[in-house]
Amino acid sequence: MAYDSTRRLVASGTPWEPVIGYSRAVRVGAHVYVSGTTATDANGRVVPGGAYAQTLRALENIRTALERTGASMADVVRTRIFVTNIDDWQEVARAHGEVFRAIRPATTMVEVTRLISPDMVIEIEADAHVTEAEAE
Repeated sequence: MAYDSTRRLVASGTPWEPVIGYSRAVRVGAHVYVSGTTATDANGRVVPGGAYAQTLRALENIRTALERTGASMADVVRTRIFVTNIDDWQEVARAHGEVFRAIRPATTMVEVTRLISPDMVIEIEADAHVTEAEAE
């Protein structure tokens, strides 16, 4: 069966999307690409807490974006994790592992100098591939 190759764009309503010119997620056929996602709440405020709490919130925001494209966390095949302090890797890994323990996507974690807000300590990208049965 051939997949529909139309582009489906998902916005989250953050003020950065129209200014920078990007979508929270893009689905083309069976492939879903989720932009770098941080630990913001529905009002765009960074959630309090350290790397563990921010990782869980960023992953929840990714889950929401995926669901809006018809995908799920089980479809994730790759994550890229950007942290402002690599010493936080264990807290980030613990949260990532709680969500992806059974899914086990390919993953990269790198330290960056800073993110768009000084309150942000984590940003995560995700790529997903929706199985044929789910794509129908």
